[in-house]
Amino acid sequence: METCKIITENLLNEMLPKPTEEKHIANDFYTIWNFPNCLGAIDGKHITIQAPPNSGSLYFNYKKMFSIVLLALVDAKYNFIAVDVGAHGKNSDGGIFANSNLGRALQQDSLFVPGNAALPGTHTLVPHVIVGDEAFPLKTYLMRSYPGQGLDVSKRIFNYRLSRARRIIENAFGILSQKFRIYNRRIQAKPEHVDYIILTTCILHNFIRKFDNDANEYMYEGVSVNANGTLENLPMQGGNATKDAFRIRNLLKDYFNSEVGSVPWQEYIV
Repeated sequence: METCKIITENLLNEMLPKPTEEKHIANDFYTIWNFPNCLGAIDGKHITIQAPPNSGSLYFNYKKMFSIVLLALVDAKYNFIAVDVGAHGKNSDGGIFANSNLGRALQQDSLFVPGNAALPGTHTLVPHVIVGDEAFPLKTYLMRSYPGQGLDVSKRIFNYRLSRARRIIENAFGILSQKFRIYNRRIQAKPEHVDYIILTTCILHNFIRKFDNDANEYMYEGVSVNANGTLENLPMQGGNATKDAFRIRNLLKDYFNSEVGSVPWQEYIV
């Protein structure tokens, strides 16, 4: 624990600095993954821990295991931008995201998000957004896929383009669990110590990707690294979508289906 605390104290601000209004992340998501105005991909995982003494059902999650939650936002190159560690596993009612520091910062627009920007090649202004899976609510700052079966081609294309950008967070969790094998078994430590351990691995993940050239092998288009071991998906997160959120998703859908915003292989994929 001394080692984890020292790493956190000395490297946190360098390896996980507070997000700024720099637009290089959005540029990377567009040039690498063809998703404009994107500031990150978000997801959360339940991390299995040993049953804490005298904790009752506080850490007992919907999978009937004891866990704490890691909520993370990553950039287009699998680096963690922001992490939120320590939510109780019992918080499986959909409130994990809304009650997290990261969720509140996004809701209150305190993450230094750049203003609206035109979609490339157009005059259509849309806000900068993050992308998540179907567990997350649709917000003006958070895009998720169109739900349901039997969607028309235009919506399936949007879902494909969003999924292509969103899978970066799944790959980042997969890389994390492969590099730090502690995630492949139940972590046997007190919850407050587990928080430090998880935060330390996220810091070292960024450190390795910055200074180890071999880490760039994961940048290839065909990579598919799946999280396993003790990492479990979050349940559905609550939240109501607004008309503006639906409008922004439709604008992105129309852009992805336009001549200027499409990619050559998307119709074949869907």
